[in-house]
Amino acid sequence: MKIFLTGATGYIGKRLLIQLLEEGHTVVCSVRDRRRFGTRLYKNHMERLEIVENDFLDSQTLNNIPEDVEVAYYLVHSMSSGEGDFAEKEKQSADNFRAAMEQTQVKQVIFLTGIVNEEKLSKHLESRKRVEESLKSHKYALTSLRAGIIVGSGSASFEIVRDLVEKLPVMIAPKWLDTKCQPVAIRNVIQFLVGVLGKDFTFNKNYDIAGTDILTYKQMLLQYASVRGLTRRIYMVPVMTPKLSSYWLYFITSTSYPLAKNLVDSMKINVIAEPNTLSEQLGIKLFSYREAIEMAFDKIKQNNVLSSWYDSFTGPFHARNVWQYLEVPSKGCFKDIRSMKVDDENAAISRVFSIGGNTGWYYADFLWRIRGFLDKMFGGVGLHRGRRNFDDLEAGDSVDFWRVLYADKNEKRLLLFAEMKLPGEAWLEFRIKDGVLHQEATFRPLGLSGRLYWYAVLPFHGLIFNGMLRKLAGA
Repeated sequence: MKIFLTGATGYIGKRLLIQLLEEGHTVVCSVRDRRRFGTRLYKNHMERLEIVENDFLDSQTLNNIPEDVEVAYYLVHSMSSGEGDFAEKEKQSADNFRAAMEQTQVKQVIFLTGIVNEEKLSKHLESRKRVEESLKSHKYALTSLRAGIIVGSGSASFEIVRDLVEKLPVMIAPKWLDTKCQPVAIRNVIQFLVGVLGKDFTFNKNYDIAGTDILTYKQMLLQYASVRGLTRRIYMVPVMTPKLSSYWLYFITSTSYPLAKNLVDSMKINVIAEPNTLSEQLGIKLFSYREAIEMAFDKIKQNNVLSSWYDSFTGPFHARNVWQYLEVPSKGCFKDIRSMKVDDENAAISRVFSIGGNTGWYYADFLWRIRGFLDKMFGGVGLHRGRRNFDDLEAGDSVDFWRVLYADKNEKRLLLFAEMKLPGEAWLEFRIKDGVLHQEATFRPLGLSGRLYWYAVLPFHGLIFNGMLRKLAGA
């Protein structure tokens, strides 16, 4: 079957794509920038993989969708966008997608959305409901799968719970922790997405998909602590405003402030599934919340996290066209260039590709943590994101407050671009050539503030970059 997959570089899309390819389907992946699409995970199936560039907010980019696609997945959302009205963007994107699909031979569109059973919905869930209406068409059948909290290694919900429980022995939390939800394992979500593919009985229907447990958010935190063997105390206060709650999530976890704001808005609404028999019809065994956590940690321990929500690009980041920075500038820049001979090139490049996350930055990590805290104070991403894989990187991955622009172990080259708040633009590049490790930090200042910033941090560069280079080189 020929399938059109949107959101192919997202958290769900990456995992779904692997499953579809392994089942023998031909998949046309829709991405906003093909340079963002890493092929390492799909190298055994490249003959059945096609990539097209589309932006569903721009109908002029949708003329390259193949006419002979039979099924399409709509996995597009704008919840983490910090610019403009995300609900209007979601509606426009859905309208453009529907119009484009009506020009093809597609028979079924599968939409992953949120559970919307309450009368009063959050802005996010109300937007999801509008999108579902916008996707309906007389030209094809729509199958909507409505999920609640998705739990899996690298999922936003799992990582936020993980941040809170691992970091805070005692929590003073907002009253919305008593809100009820019905979490679902990412494995079940993928099974449902694949299971309804081409099934006539699911055409023009919607289904709530969820796990076996109905829990409050407080119970979710405490069950996570139990699985990890941790003792945690949670005290709820009734006076924490939505704005204060959003800042609480933003500073403690790795989420961005726009996403934290939308999450807090959604967390005040009960998200409980309406019963249905879809899992029995498709032969899917539903997992409990505890089982979902245990499976997530199995993947983490095996260093086999296939995708992470950290690696998804926000709208502003796409609009910035970060790939223009693949060529590191030389004019109008400040540079810190260092090099050192290495005894073992393979060992050195392995250390380079393991940088950041739990490994740290090899020298003066406390200074990196201070810089991460300051970044959070000014609205940046901070150091909480870590990295998806312990020892491998590909273009588009996040590494703390850096973004990978280029990564090739065979070439022995890694190029990072800074996502922290800066009065300018910054790159950090590592290359090994002829037994020498070259480390180059580049900063292109923006105005006087950028120049003052460079000179203010210059003394720290001498300490940090020299120590880091020595450890990377194995000296």
